[in-house]
Amino acid sequence: MLSITPTQHPEVLLIQVPIYRDNRGYFEEIWHRAKHTTGGLPERFVQDNLSFSKRNVVRGLHFQNPDPQGKLICVLQGMIYDVAVDIRVGSPRFGQHVGVILSADAGQQLYVPEGFAHGFAVTSENAIVLYKCTAPYNAQADASVLWNDPDLEIKWPVVDVLVSAKDAAAPRLNEIARERLPRYSRAHDVL
Repeated sequence: MLSITPTQHPEVLLIQVPIYRDNRGYFEEIWHRAKHTTGGLPERFVQDNLSFSKRNVVRGLHFQNPDPQGKLICVLQGMIYDVAVDIRVGSPRFGQHVGVILSADAGQQLYVPEGFAHGFAVTSENAIVLYKCTAPYNAQADASVLWNDPDLEIKWPVVDVLVSAKDAAAPRLNEIARERLPRYSRAHDVL
């Protein structure tokens, strides 16, 4: 049975999908519109992305504004520490993050809604990560928050970190102009 649980950020959802195992291997449904949307996920995803990364790679913290993307994260191989940071101006949780371990073996997914920066660290030998997006990539709207911004207090469980030049040069959250960040509204509150 698919289960969807809000995290300490109620908009960020941890999804447990059933895995059917037998002597041949296993089977799982990564996306089932009726089941996922009943639990609060968007009905429409318009782009799927796949990344392969080595141990200690950190990707992130990425966001788009305008044209924000919600992301459904699923690990197809390996294990990651997945992070969502609330960057919505006016949010009572602005600058706070959620971090969860996701692995291919556990059948867990994380839904990171629009208005959050997203990133992950690879904690296994390598990892293949699939993420479904609610909006297409827009190079003009693409932005990042520094992955190791000390104000965010993210405890990345990796050493000898490998990051892209773009991610290493990203600004801290408090250095980003507020008009560049998404806005919070009470409509975002989850009851």
